Amino acid sequence: MDTELELTEACKKGSRDAFQTLYCRFAPALRIVLMRYVADSEVAEDLLHDVFYKIIGSKLKAFEYRKEGSLRAWLTRLSANEALMWLRREKHFPRVEENIPIPEQVEEPTPEEVQSLSEKELMSLIEQLPAGYRTVFNLYVFEQMSHKEIGQMLGINEKSSSSQLARAKKLLAVQIKKRMV
Repeated sequence: MDTELELTEACKKGSRDAFQTLYCRFAPALRIVLMRYVADSEVAEDLLHDVFYKIIGSKLKAFEYRKEGSLRAWLTRLSANEALMWLRREKHFPRVEENIPIPEQVEEPTPEEVQSLSEKELMSLIEQLPAGYRTVFNLYVFEQMSHKEIGQMLGINEKSSSSQLARAKKLLAVQIKKRMV
């Protein structure tokens, strides 16, 4: 079960070893995806188990393998959707946040400054963003959705999505610069 195709086929046949491999191989990355949205490790862990329960229960039957990497992409999308459904269900769904003070002019961090941060440090900064900013940032940067798609998903207009992203980037820039001091 070295390839995603072999793993997918074995899981679809009901192999317990394949499901164990699927979990061990993808759970750490999916946990990170979930943390990007909910920023609460206990909730992320619960959602991770919900994702795998759904995969084992019925979702995997609908998955169509296309090429290496398609399983990871599909699992990532399922995880992001699970986090967004949780945010809606728990009334934590992000709203447009306009009253957070952000400096008008923000000095952008240099590529070297950004690269000097570990992935964990950078993810921590993203997790600290207000929920609306964090969600739009994640959907745009990591899920590569357009502002139109984000707007439809979150029930906001495209300009609000664009504004939320710009504000998220400014807040991240400020936080990165603070780390460099």
